[in-house]
Amino acid sequence: MKKKLLASVLATSIVTLALAGCGDNRKTTETETAVSTEQVSEETATAAESVEADAASETSENTDATELAEGEYTIGISQFAEHGSLDNCREGFLAGLAEEGIVEGENLTVEFQNAEADTGIASQISDSFVSAGVDLICAIATPSAMSAYNSAMNTDVPVIYTAVSDPVGAELAGSDGMPLGNITGTSDALAVTEQLEMIRAMLPDATKIGIIYTTSETNSVSTIAQYKEYAADYGFEIVETGINTLADLDMAASDMASKVDCINNLTDNTVVSGLQTVIKYATEAGIPVFGSEVEQVKAGCVASMGLDYYQLGIQTGKMAAAVLKGEKSASEMAFEVIDEPSLYVNTAAAEKINMEISEETLGSAAEVYDTITVE
Repeated sequence: MKKKLLASVLATSIVTLALAGCGDNRKTTETETAVSTEQVSEETATAAESVEADAASETSENTDATELAEGEYTIGISQFAEHGSLDNCREGFLAGLAEEGIVEGENLTVEFQNAEADTGIASQISDSFVSAGVDLICAIATPSAMSAYNSAMNTDVPVIYTAVSDPVGAELAGSDGMPLGNITGTSDALAVTEQLEMIRAMLPDATKIGIIYTTSETNSVSTIAQYKEYAADYGFEIVETGINTLADLDMAASDMASKVDCINNLTDNTVVSGLQTVIKYATEAGIPVFGSEVEQVKAGCVASMGLDYYQLGIQTGKMAAAVLKGEKSASEMAFEVIDEPSLYVNTAAAEKINMEISEETLGSAAEVYDTITVE
């Protein structure tokens, strides 16, 4: 409606200017033109003000659509490392809270700390949040979740985690999915069989899949066990290499690329932080790297049956909102997962190794990217 209003005014302005410049043997004087132009300017300005007022009213209506929750809240966010998927979790988490009326800058104060992939720093962060008496800790990734669990134990501070691949293996939940304390959240458990099926379809002659992982990351250890369990069903052998720190990745990736038909990347935080190193050696060897979520595909992995971490974050934020509002206790909420993975493909990454992707695969993808966001 606003566009129609502005278009109408502009049309009126054009007609007015035209009339000001011509007529039946009538010459427009400078005074008449000035008056006409001034009228047009006033009409256009009035229309613009009207459009701005309507826009402001609409924004106000959207803001009021979700009422702010009662009370004031302070939360601490502990993120284990800085990379796309975990950043998306954090942004989605805050969006999920906002949808429930808990809005940063309105009734929510957020203390954010990044552990820089260091478990010692992660423990210091969670200890400081507990000492500060925050209302809730959001822990992003398994090491941060385990640190927050230990720090908040025997306190009243609830912990909500996200991007934890195996809450049971990390001893944050029991085999029934229920919390082992005042802690719950969402899991980014990988779709292992779906990923293997995708790799088989894209590489019909492949036999060996390489996986590099950090030995201290519980989530990676448990995920590799799943890959080993199901790999033979799809005609694959898993070749694994464990590293201790990011400094070990260069040699591990160089060696791995010479031994396998492709590399399959997990949500291992250390390896993801050095993903470009893995892709570099794989590209030199002419083999693809498959990711585990959409940000890895954008960054240069060929494809993934992965999760949308922003949506995972939203799901986590809504769980946290229920705890902050007193509607539920973290200790009585089973952890949640996103059940349906989606196919993401990067044709630019495939072109770099002269790999062809079938039209059938491209047609079934949730998203197809033709550029690489990180070189």
